[in-house]
Amino acid sequence: MAQKQEEDDKVRLDKWLWAARFYKTRALAKAAIESGKVHCRGERCKPGKEPRLGDEFEVRAGFDERTVVVKALSIVRRGAPEAQLLYAETEASIAKREAAAAMRKAGSLGVTTDGRPTKKQRRQLHQFHGAGE
Repeated sequence: MAQKQEEDDKVRLDKWLWAARFYKTRALAKAAIESGKVHCRGERCKPGKEPRLGDEFEVRAGFDERTVVVKALSIVRRGAPEAQLLYAETEASIAKREAAAAMRKAGSLGVTTDGRPTKKQRRQLHQFHGAGE
């Protein structure tokens, strides 16, 4: 048991991000770290960095950017409920992420593209752009 605890104390950042379910594979986690999508204290990290309890990381995955604080270390990937116990997202990060999601949702409501415009839509576009003048 002491050996297992000792291994969990020394965990690589890419392995922890994979275990915490930020990325589907460890290779994706490593690639994200190397491309600058993971920051610790405002600086880029390396995949071999050892996260410590209380460390704060900015993690970008897809459209989401999260600021998380490390609560526990693990090298084993488990179910999502257990993985969420490994970190805590900051309140500011949650608010920022929800606002960004609302902006994306609001932006997609205006224009729907179902392919080529109809003749009526084309006339409206030309009128809007002033091409008929």
